[in-house]
This record gives sequence, C-alpha cells and structure tokens, in this order.
Amino acid sequence: MSLLLAREAVMQRFRTSLHLFNITEQQWRVLRALSSINEIEVTALAKVTYLLTPSLSRILKDIESRGYIIRRPAPDDMRRALISISPQGLTLIDAVAPYSEGIYGEIYNAFGKERMDLLQQLLKELTETLNALPPITYTGAELSPELAAIAFGKSRRRQPVQEIEE
Repeated sequence: MSLLLAREAVMQRFRTSLHLFNITEQQWRVLRALSSINEIEVTALAKVTYLLTPSLSRILKDIESRGYIIRRPAPDDMRRALISISPQGLTLIDAVAPYSEGIYGEIYNAFGKERMDLLQQLLKELTETLNALPPITYTGAELSPELAAIAFGKSRRRQPVQEIEE
C-alpha cells in the first residue's frame, strides 16, 4: 500500500500536464518508450512499458489514430506489427518534456536529492531482490475446505439473524 500511495502522489503531480496535452499516463509511457528507440514489436513494447497486451493494443489504436505512432507489418511475419514514434509524436514529446522536467525538479527539491537517490537505489534493490526469489505458486490444495469454498465462490450463505426473544 505504501508503494501504491507513493506512486499515486507522484503521478498526481504529472496528470495535470498530461491532461493539458490530452494524453493519459499510459499513453505517455508508451510514447516515452518509443521516443528512445527506432522501432519495436508490440509484445516487446508491452514488456518495456509494463502494460498488458490488450491494454497496449487499445492505447496504440488511439495514439495511432491521433498520428503519434507509425505501425507497419514485420517483414518476416505479417501477423506481427512494428511500432515507431511519428514526427508528430516526437513533437508532442518535445512539448510535454519541459513540464515533466519541471515536475521532476519540484519532486527532487521537495524530497531532497540525497533522499531521492537513496529511494531510487532502495527500490532498485527491492526489485532485484524480489525478482531473484523463486516464483510463488499456489494450487489451492493448501487451502482448508472453508477457505477453498470462499476462494472458489462456494461459501456458505449467511444464516438469517434470529430475533432475540425478550
């Protein structure tokens, strides 16, 4: 919850500028990723932007209709698409960038450079530590019958409250 609250506080600082340019956080994330590369396949773009493929597909459809990206079939497999940022998308990046840089500066000034550097280092270490752990897998067999009923939607119905006799 602390990580989610911190993310929300940070993103709240950026939303106003993104809304000024009529783009969402996710659209901005995609455009920023595309601005640093020549071209990328959709599934690889989903991985680098941490977006689910169905969500990314909707985002790409919208920003393509607005002229911010170029989509072309992969030469070796016509079922796959390659995505790149368009000149109009780069113009948008250049327009939003001063706002983002100002917000980053505001965050650094308010929180402090040393603390911000420490936070980024700790978050990097947390990510690396957790990614190094074996995955957690549950089959459901470890649940008691009562918890299994709750988990799989077969919980008991509540008994009606009996009236108290006076």
